[in-house]
Amino acid sequence: MSEHTTTGQSAPLIVLAGGGTTGHIAPMIATAEALERMVPGVELTCIGTSKGLETRLVPAAGLRLELIPPVPMPRKPTVDLAKVPLRLAGSVRRAGEVLDQARAQAVVGFGGYVSMPAYLAARRRGIPVVIHEGNAVPGLANKVAARFARRVLTSFPGTTLPRREQVGLPVRRELTELATQGRAGRRAQARAHFGLDPERPTLLVTGGSQGAHSINNATLAARQEVLAAGVQVLHIWGPKNYTDDLVVLRDEQTGAAYHPVAYVDGMENAYAAADMMVARSGAGTVFEAGMCGLPAVFVPLPHGNGEQARNATDLVAAGGGVLVPDAELDGPRLVREVLERITDPERLATMAAAGPGLFDAAAADAVARIVLDCARDAARK
Repeated sequence: MSEHTTTGQSAPLIVLAGGGTTGHIAPMIATAEALERMVPGVELTCIGTSKGLETRLVPAAGLRLELIPPVPMPRKPTVDLAKVPLRLAGSVRRAGEVLDQARAQAVVGFGGYVSMPAYLAARRRGIPVVIHEGNAVPGLANKVAARFARRVLTSFPGTTLPRREQVGLPVRRELTELATQGRAGRRAQARAHFGLDPERPTLLVTGGSQGAHSINNATLAARQEVLAAGVQVLHIWGPKNYTDDLVVLRDEQTGAAYHPVAYVDGMENAYAAADMMVARSGAGTVFEAGMCGLPAVFVPLPHGNGEQARNATDLVAAGGGVLVPDAELDGPRLVREVLERITDPERLATMAAAGPGLFDAAAADAVARIVLDCARDAARK
């Protein structure tokens, strides 16, 4: 029996809101898994839209998903901006129906346009709201909800939200286990999983679930020189970018090989296999790399409100990574940033040691406990 359960208490009723990209969905799923571990029988409902990855990822995690109409917020004044109030009203109404059907005692949201209707519907019903902001720079939905939320949780210390509590970013249990056990113990098994040389320095390249054209192109331009240095490459292209003409290539002199793949289920294996990574600096990628002690070259997405560059600030300042603006990334720059580090074991070890102390691997449990506390309080009233 969990520390949160007592004989005779009914199971907590909790609604989780998050969708669109893995940046919002992954911490939602990780928190749901933590809730289920703490309170077997907890009743969970996730809110998403038909537009996001949640339609695939949430059911695959064994969680109930209810859909509401999407209300994207245009970044510039357009005709669509004038339609937002009416669309939002309809989405809030539908979110309210979901909350009523679930008899929600607490709502936890992870930002994005999916969360705003859930926050507003919960407020109207007096249901306590917990928000979690994954990025260093908060999004609009969480900025609004922070004014009335019961608890305001963040991943990074510098996130500017009122009454914020830094708890870290919820990640899957497999990743917390990798962080706790260390990558070295899993390295041989992980490299065998991908068909990599067990003894060779290994570079992981990923643009996230959607891929990243600039990273992919720079890697192709750098590939020959990286392989010539004896470094093998595991390159995750992203399903939309992967083509059948991408094949394993091997340097005849060094034997180092380039291994392209479309997608990886279970990034813990890729992290364990790698000595260094080139990636975007979404909150999840930065947190996971730092937590697992994986040195990285971060290439922030050049769009949005600058949150990706800010996400990596603390880890880069601590020496666990290096930041390269997207516009400056090309083959020669990638070669220089990678080879001067990955071929220097002492420097690489120093980078690897910088991250774990910055990021708490138990964030999912911390968020789950806070949500359960709010649900218990609501049930007692």
